[in-house]
Amino acid sequence: MKKLLTGNEAIALGAYEAGIHYAAAYPGTPSTEILEELAVYKEEVIAEWAPNEKVALESALGASIFGARSLAAMKHVGLNVAADPFFTAGYTGVNGGMILITADDPGLHSSQNEQDNRYYAKSAKVAMIEPSDSQEAKDMVKSAMEISEGFDTLVLMRLTTRICHSKSLVEVGERKEVPLKPYEKNLMKYYVAPAVAKQLHVKVEERLKRLEKFSNETDLNYFEWNDKKIGVISSGVAYQYAKETFKDNASYFKLGFTYPLPMEKIRKFAEEVETLYVVEELEPFMEEQIKAAGIHCMGKDKIPNIWELNPEIVEKALLDKERETIDYDKSIVVNRPPTLCAGCPHRGFFYELGKRKNTIISGDIGCYTLGGAEPLNAMDTTICMGASVSLGHGMEKLIDKYNDDKRVVSVIGDSTFFHSGMTSLLDVVYNNSNTITCILDNRVTGMTGHQDNPGTGYTLQGESTKMANIPEIVKALGIEHVRTVNPLKLDELKETFDWAYNLDGPSVVISRWPCALKKLSEYDIEEFEYVPGVCKVDQDKCIGCKMCVNTGCPAIYFDKAAKKSSIDETQCVGCEVCMQVCPVKAISKVGE
Repeated sequence: MKKLLTGNEAIALGAYEAGIHYAAAYPGTPSTEILEELAVYKEEVIAEWAPNEKVALESALGASIFGARSLAAMKHVGLNVAADPFFTAGYTGVNGGMILITADDPGLHSSQNEQDNRYYAKSAKVAMIEPSDSQEAKDMVKSAMEISEGFDTLVLMRLTTRICHSKSLVEVGERKEVPLKPYEKNLMKYYVAPAVAKQLHVKVEERLKRLEKFSNETDLNYFEWNDKKIGVISSGVAYQYAKETFKDNASYFKLGFTYPLPMEKIRKFAEEVETLYVVEELEPFMEEQIKAAGIHCMGKDKIPNIWELNPEIVEKALLDKERETIDYDKSIVVNRPPTLCAGCPHRGFFYELGKRKNTIISGDIGCYTLGGAEPLNAMDTTICMGASVSLGHGMEKLIDKYNDDKRVVSVIGDSTFFHSGMTSLLDVVYNNSNTITCILDNRVTGMTGHQDNPGTGYTLQGESTKMANIPEIVKALGIEHVRTVNPLKLDELKETFDWAYNLDGPSVVISRWPCALKKLSEYDIEEFEYVPGVCKVDQDKCIGCKMCVNTGCPAIYFDKAAKKSSIDETQCVGCEVCMQVCPVKAISKVGE
């Protein structure tokens, strides 16, 4: 039987069929759905959300050492967080097979950079595979398990956004029940003290030689002979783009096992073709190694290493052809940047915070990053997960030293706080920083699609669990000044900000209200009092001041001809923020 599956769905299916016992991840686009799909196999697979990617990788490695087949998944920048255990796992190897999935994001669809994580495999000295469609994504999970156990190595699977989210037909198979391998205490393998690590490094180099031999023999790397005037070496989704560009007018060396590279086989392929291109996304990972081996080829001198590739780009770069498109007046296309949803609890928070003068707002990664966009403009920086608190701390120490009168407000989400904000807040306490840290608790991991986290009371597989209490956590870290506020009540926000700004010492403000799109849990229904209804503008009272428009709510629109505001009732959720900012009380709430 065949199913139409995304790459993420196919990987989950492949993991299930390969007999995976344990999987962990932190949600991150474009990898999120892998664990969500695996979680449905409750009887066979333990699937968990971890607080961050480092914990996910370490948990999966622990499962592997115990003898289980395991998997960890994360987006590309997540591997930066997990790099410490990842590099050491390159030395220790595994017991049960282990695969680490890194989902790169060329084009920065939902990321702060577009790093190419293939270099991680080379640096950590582990095997790497790259699927080109959903069928390969499923099949390669099984191959990765065999490679992992056969060569005693963690296997890195590098995906990109198009593989993760594009659909293709996949043949569905049966699960292979694989027993746990026996666990044996082995200090010379897993006790990575310096003396042990020295010996392990020698073994790693020997393993790489065996893996390169395997790379030259495996069916994961294969030739497709057509016209030999042009030869293309490619992997991942770039292979699909190359095939669409050249069709049968070129021969291909399709690489599925991409580290170590099959250099012997590459050399044979190069000798058979007249012109050799390397088509890859993003960086010249393969091209650099091929050129270093003395093989002439062309790649990034023609194909860009910025943003996501597509067939049009490859065709323009290598054949100097431009595809015909429909001509239209681009000046009339409406720009539709992302924005906070109607009724988002973050909107009131940023609306009120944005009024504060002489304030530096240090932001973080999540839905609330949009607080820095027009018209709220209430954010100065966004660097990486958890950086808002420590970045703000660094600024505040300089402000104190040089007697500057600015204040720093660090803004971080609930899931991000659990991810990497707690250690940063501990730094604030330990080093006596006068920052104001605002934790935006919308009761879910919102940006990646409403995944549970330690603060929601539920696990990935739907089990009730201990709910992390953010006020108690920050007090335990040493914060003495803590307040929780409803961000939809602007007067409460104003008074709370006044309180925090007047303190001498670190403080934490917890903005607590569920995401407007969240399906409310039993805990939410018990805690939060909702008044159903939508907001409506009295056209006779409206003076066209645009104060409501300045909240940035997408449900509000302004008629330039009539100079009046209106509210789209199909979008409005009745949060009442616009009611509070209207100076003439022209907005009221009516029942649904």
